Amino acid sequence: MKEIINSYKKYKNTVDNYVLTSIKNESGDYIERADAILKKNSFIQLVYEVDKDFRQVSPVICRRSSETSSLRCDKSHYFTKLMLDKEGFYISNPYIHYRTGKASITVVRKVDENYFVFDCDLILLLEELKLIEYNSLHERIKRGVYIIGSTLLAAIALILILYGGWQLVSIFFMPEQGEFFHVMFKSIIAVTLGIAVFDLSKQIMEHEVLFHSFTHEEERPYKILGKFLVSIVIALSIETLMVVFKITLDNYNNMLSAFYLLIGTTAMFVGLAYFYKTITKRSFDTE
Repeated sequence: MKEIINSYKKYKNTVDNYVLTSIKNESGDYIERADAILKKNSFIQLVYEVDKDFRQVSPVICRRSSETSSLRCDKSHYFTKLMLDKEGFYISNPYIHYRTGKASITVVRKVDENYFVFDCDLILLLEELKLIEYNSLHERIKRGVYIIGSTLLAAIALILILYGGWQLVSIFFMPEQGEFFHVMFKSIIAVTLGIAVFDLSKQIMEHEVLFHSFTHEEERPYKILGKFLVSIVIALSIETLMVVFKITLDNYNNMLSAFYLLIGTTAMFVGLAYFYKTITKRSFDTE
């Protein structure tokens, strides 16, 4: 809902002008031509008429049915703060439609003494104007590939986390499996990598599948990469710490190798910090 509303606010003038023009072009009695209007304008969900006393004088005409239960109902509570423009139009703020549960806007047009109400689906409206990505065959195939890939990554992450848990349990129930510190660090590394892979899977699922149609952030790939790199650097830091401890306990002659490993890990920290600084500066420059 948030992503849809943000897209609408960004292109509000374009969307409003398109809706108003579409309704203006439908000359004649809106109720008599309701079926043709709904067929031609896929974003319009329903239409009905209200008289000058704010009582509904027509059925609620939807795409597949008509509802007469609200005939002669008082609609004045919807019109108390109605502010019509010079051409007799009013466009509401976005809301969740009571019938469809989708983000919608309501357009009211006054003709003579009566009001005609049009409820419009925001998602279909934005798609029709190509302001969000159109759900074509190519998009569905691409989204399916992302779903499969992110699901496999999530499965790998779960296996890594379970393996880390099994290593931890083996310390207490199978002490002969290996040295305490070695097994403990293997468990930590497996769990950390599992979380890193799962976070990558979650980012792909959210940004490329669930909300891909509603967002067009240029920095989105960098954010995904940045989160993944943070998790990898944490895992490498733990691995470095494990190597230093092992060398300290076993053989000081290999301490130089541990020193080089520390330098490499520190260089990755510096590189990651520069990466985030560059992205942050770019975000401020584009605002």
